[in-house]
Amino acid sequence: MRVVIDSNVLIAIIGKRNKLKPIWDAFIQGSYLLIVLEEIMQEHSVKGAAELVMEIFIESPDVIFQHVHYNWYAITVDPGDNKFFDIAVAANAGFLVTNDRHFDEAKLLPFTKVKIIFAEDFCTIFLALC
Repeated sequence: MRVVIDSNVLIAIIGKRNKLKPIWDAFIQGSYLLIVLEEIMQEHSVKGAAELVMEIFIESPDVIFQHVHYNWYAITVDPGDNKFFDIAVAANAGFLVTNDRHFDEAKLLPFTKVKIIFAEDFCTIFLALC
């Protein structure tokens, strides 16, 4: 299973006390392939954390560094979120995990097979962890 995780969720799942940490634990155990853009961690994490997580990503056989080949402009409310949708489509991801309602707009597109779901739903339905 290929999964794109929005930065707001990715940063949260790394925290030891977050109820969504099982998503990170499942990644570490190899339960899914994580599709990532390196720039995301650099932009949104605490200094030092990005480097540590990127080292894990680089060494992991369960990470795919995806390049965006086409910009769909699926999210007009917050265009910065388009990069997650674009890599999910490019990587043929099964899920895009986010807690951002701006992605609701992309859910209406008829061509994509990417399921956009909230982090708690991902835990509950697909990982049965949270």
